[in-house]
Amino acid sequence: MTGPLVVLGDVLLDRDVEGVVNRLCPDSPGPVLDETAHVERPGGAGLAALFAAAQTAEVALVTALADDAAGARLSGLLTAAGVQVYALPLAGATPEKIRLRARGRVLLRHDRGGASGTPGEPGEAVLRLIADASAVLVSDYGRGVARQPALRAALAATAAPVVWDPHPRGPAAVPGVHLATPNEAEVRELAECPPGPSRLATAARGAQGLRQRWRAGAVAVTLGADGALLCHADATPLVVPAPGSAEGDTCGAGDRFAATASVALARGALVSEAVQLAVAEASAYVAAGGVAGLPVPAGDPVPTSSGTGERIGVAAAGAVVAATRAAGGTVVATGGCFDLLHAGHVATLQAARRLGDCLVVCLNSDTSVTDLKGPDRPVVPQGDRGRLLAALNCVDAVLVFDEATPHAVLSWLRPDVWVKGGDYATGVGDEPVLPEAELLRRWGGHTVVVPYLPGRSTTDLIAAARTAGIDRLRPAAPGGPADSSRRDRTEPPRRPGVVERQPTEGAR
Repeated sequence: MTGPLVVLGDVLLDRDVEGVVNRLCPDSPGPVLDETAHVERPGGAGLAALFAAAQTAEVALVTALADDAAGARLSGLLTAAGVQVYALPLAGATPEKIRLRARGRVLLRHDRGGASGTPGEPGEAVLRLIADASAVLVSDYGRGVARQPALRAALAATAAPVVWDPHPRGPAAVPGVHLATPNEAEVRELAECPPGPSRLATAARGAQGLRQRWRAGAVAVTLGADGALLCHADATPLVVPAPGSAEGDTCGAGDRFAATASVALARGALVSEAVQLAVAEASAYVAAGGVAGLPVPAGDPVPTSSGTGERIGVAAAGAVVAATRAAGGTVVATGGCFDLLHAGHVATLQAARRLGDCLVVCLNSDTSVTDLKGPDRPVVPQGDRGRLLAALNCVDAVLVFDEATPHAVLSWLRPDVWVKGGDYATGVGDEPVLPEAELLRRWGGHTVVVPYLPGRSTTDLIAAARTAGIDRLRPAAPGGPADSSRRDRTEPPRRPGVVERQPTEGAR
């Protein structure tokens, strides 16, 4: 594998609600589910990306996310799982699928999100990603990503093997895909194939018809517990039986099949070898309990609620960003701990706001600050820090995050400009030294540094307060002691103005 495995398609937020049913609703003959537990995970192409990430080192997901809480949650879950998220703007809402379950069985599925939105245009970074991929899996859930013209052109042009997992509401595969992976119902509908004398005959006829119509190298029809049937250029299809019988929840088995086949092709396997591996993995997945047997996602990288006030939290940030984009404006974001808010912070925030039409502050949570700064920090809890920031006229929204870096938040917000301020050492040469710089390139954004105020340092303020009392809490004189976080104390003063270089540390 020379490049990342790329998964492209529609992502959904899946939520499984487990409970017990002991009574009927008093005003209707419906069961009452008493919730005992719930879990959220990426669904659709997001689930396929998780499966791929469990089998190979580098996985990138090209999808579309709306400016809403579900989009933020998905970005956090995927980033925490090690998936690189290349998110296109999405008009409308991020789709959600909620399954109400009791004793391992689904009682009801509740879908949110409404009609499919229109994904935005991919940037150059996305098109290069597809061109340099070791393999591409198109996980189509019929909501528009696989229809995007620029993405289809990139898929048709890539030299990487392409696996197409189709959906009846989705478009035809681009010509020349290596492998298409419909299930029985999908191949009958897509190939418009009448029933044959047997199940295998029907599947084979549909697969050959679909292969010729799409000019695909091969079509593998998944047959549930009976394995898969592979049709390629040879007249005789290959039947790959499942290694054993397994009953259980099959939700996600098709994604597991397609992801395994894609990873195998990326590693140089033959199509027949890839299908055999995929059948074995999908069968083992069902036998292990399906999605219910998957590890529960840890933590909440992007909290859905992070304080009080109309300008704090995911909903506030999403609304500000959506309105700014709709008006053709520039979205600016900055981040940091902002413990003991001081004049240096305010100067950075004011300078950042002047660079665009809205400013979202990504605020390290208390847990994140403690991990970064030590057990004695923060001095001010995140609720108070968020309210202080939101009260500033230059701040349009505040969003709290739990990670050491704001990657998950940024993948969802997709700001045009990411601002670093305060006392920072800069990078040397043209190579980026800030992880956010490469992240911003995914959607065409860029990182800048704004001037700092000498002598303003949260670390020094806290130290002074603890050693000399509150009357000593004054900024150092120009040319005096600077922030103890500086790595190069001999660095000459920077000239005023915005510096488009790559800093090394987060905001203090």
